[in-house]
Amino acid sequence: MQRNYIHYLFILIVCCFAFFVNNGAVYEDIMESRNLVTAHEMIEYDNWLVPTMNGELRLEKPPLPTWVAAGIEYLQPDNISMQRAAAGIMATLMVFFLYFFASALSGNRMLGLLSAVVLATCFNVIMAGRVATWDIYCHSFMLGAILFFYKGIVSRRTSWGMFIWAGTFLGLSFLGKGPVAFYALLLPFLISYIAVYRPSFKRKGLPIVVMLLVFAAVSFWWYLYLIIFHKDMTMFVWAKESTAWMERNVRPWYYYWQFFAESGIWSLFLLTGLCWPWLKRKVTMKKEYAFAVVWTLVTLVLLSLFPEKKTRYLLPILIPASMVVAHYVVYIFVATKEKKLTAGDRVVFRVNAFLPALIALGMPVAIYFLFYTKGQMGLTLFIIVTLLFLVAAYSIFAGGVRMKSMKVFTGVVLLLILVETLLMPRVANMFNNTEIKSISAVREIEEVNHIPFYYPSDEELRIELVYEAGRRILPWDIENDTTLLDSLPIVLVSGKPAAEILPPGMAERVNLHFIDMYDNNTRPKSDKKRYSPKFVRYVTILEKKAD
Repeated sequence: MQRNYIHYLFILIVCCFAFFVNNGAVYEDIMESRNLVTAHEMIEYDNWLVPTMNGELRLEKPPLPTWVAAGIEYLQPDNISMQRAAAGIMATLMVFFLYFFASALSGNRMLGLLSAVVLATCFNVIMAGRVATWDIYCHSFMLGAILFFYKGIVSRRTSWGMFIWAGTFLGLSFLGKGPVAFYALLLPFLISYIAVYRPSFKRKGLPIVVMLLVFAAVSFWWYLYLIIFHKDMTMFVWAKESTAWMERNVRPWYYYWQFFAESGIWSLFLLTGLCWPWLKRKVTMKKEYAFAVVWTLVTLVLLSLFPEKKTRYLLPILIPASMVVAHYVVYIFVATKEKKLTAGDRVVFRVNAFLPALIALGMPVAIYFLFYTKGQMGLTLFIIVTLLFLVAAYSIFAGGVRMKSMKVFTGVVLLLILVETLLMPRVANMFNNTEIKSISAVREIEEVNHIPFYYPSDEELRIELVYEAGRRILPWDIENDTTLLDSLPIVLVSGKPAAEILPPGMAERVNLHFIDMYDNNTRPKSDKKRYSPKFVRYVTILEKKAD
């Protein structure tokens, strides 16, 4: 039991560095802005059951993550670090779910620990646990459902509690992002588990039915509410989303061929672990290893068959992939201890180890040129950082030479912790626009606090601007709608100066009080690909002209 607590503490420490330290280093992206604008309007307009985003119904995404964001917004307004911490908590929960699942499946808590730590330090998981969006919620809850479902199935007794918990987490996953995790995580798990283990469902039929009823009760009530009170809009949104899944961001079936890169520094370990014909007779936990490989490959196939593809959709594949890496590390550890390593084993493992060792060894050189020579890091800190990276490099290199898989593993984790702790803010500043002039400044201007904001309807309004402004910015058909002039003053947020876009007849009837021009580009002007005029906006008060 004492060892278990050590495992828990180690996982918590790794997750702390992976998801929470410096989580406010980068600017909010479009997905976060959509979620947080919707959360802000839940509070301001009390529309918790029928969310809106900038005044329009926002039914595309289930509301659970936004409810969490709204609760945080109510307690800590405009605190992006706290918003992202909620995602970090969900990522940490997912890591612990994998620890308990892998430990229960294999009967080996060390395998569970390695699987959990690999998952926590995968690139895609780190990124998902640092942004206030939906993905981490649905997959974390789904892995919890899989854990409880598995425990219910393998239990000799009828474990009603396990199936009820499984149904609850299934429902929470559905409220997190609809059927996404059901297709990308649950379905591959069921296919793989049934194919490899061929479990018996004898005397489990009724508990499974109860599980499904709990799932329906937790998840479908919100959709039922929408159908009753907003049927037409709900059906329109569902049709639009279904079409988008088939027509938006369509990529060829082989688009995910680099899936292993989403694990970050574990990429080479993962590729090695997936060499099933080579490892299947070597590993100690053969069935568990085969299951992890099959689960990974089935997930890859199912995701590849789906027309819409984005690299962040690969998050669920990293759950079984982390188990694959853990099996390989455990194999090297056991084979070294029992002196069963072949020459091929030694060569392959050292190639796996020396690559991250070289990365750690090269970090001080990169830090010197990128930060120290530019005055972004003092001499004392540079020396300390250099020594820490050299320690990580030595641990990984020495472990590779001596075939100490745990030493290599620890060195790789230390390397990632150092990068996230010491370098993330500085790396972010390399890409951030240091001359940003955010439209959030309008929040501090007293004269516009109680005036409605509008933008020309023929211009695209980025949702990030709505988030930064902290209020709705509604569309206005300037050419055809003159009724708005009867309710002046208003604030116009436009891509050009107001004098240039107002029709002559309208310009003669209003006074223009120019506030300022704001540039919300998070990337500097030198970044030609990412710097966009869509984030440059002129803010002007339109007032009635005295008769």
